[in-house]
Amino acid sequence: MRKRIAILTGAGMSVESGLSTFRGGNGMWDEYPVEQVATIEGYIANPSLVLEFYNKRRRELLTKEPNRGHRLIAELEKNYDVTVITQNVDDLHERAGSTNIIHLHGELMKACSSRAPHDLSQVCDIPADNPEIKIGDKAADGSQLRPFIVWFGEAVPRIEDAILALRDIDVFIIIGTSLNVYPAAGLLNYVSVGVPIYLVDPNDVEVRGVRGVTAIKKGASDGIQEIIDKYL
Repeated sequence: MRKRIAILTGAGMSVESGLSTFRGGNGMWDEYPVEQVATIEGYIANPSLVLEFYNKRRRELLTKEPNRGHRLIAELEKNYDVTVITQNVDDLHERAGSTNIIHLHGELMKACSSRAPHDLSQVCDIPADNPEIKIGDKAADGSQLRPFIVWFGEAVPRIEDAILALRDIDVFIIIGTSLNVYPAAGLLNYVSVGVPIYLVDPNDVEVRGVRGVTAIKKGASDGIQEIIDKYL
């Protein structure tokens, strides 16, 4: 029986690939207020600004590659049943070779309907050779295409999938997330008592109400390598 591993990744997972984080020093929220580019109200007020913000993120993403940490996680599938639950909207886990990924906050390389953003029948891929959404680009239902991103204040449709993925796991690994954003931060509460939890982050991360968390104060790649070498 193969061990089941669930891995929750945040922005720190992709830092080694050169992607900007949203929080912290020089994070994107320092340049663009959350209210302007990551809420439905901001989108309604200035759709052109919001579309260009994500067009810029997309163009940046296409210049980046998965890092060693992404590849190490993908390689775990050779010996374990692995589910990656990610708060990231990039596609670096996919490009590294991971096959079972739950995107909690959407996917940057996809677009959806402005009228029904969670209707998967309206979701489409954005081609790498034309990675922009422009005013006038339409979804199948005739509404303006928008980024397939879960904005602040919107429901997180795949949180139930993430909770189900934590059933009967043998190991839970958290990499590069501040555990400040809910509902993702609340996933810790669904891990059964006795399941080892490893938290990889070079910074101090406060974990409340959960015991037995092993903190590994390293970056994503070195941290996951330590887990593989010492704990799996």
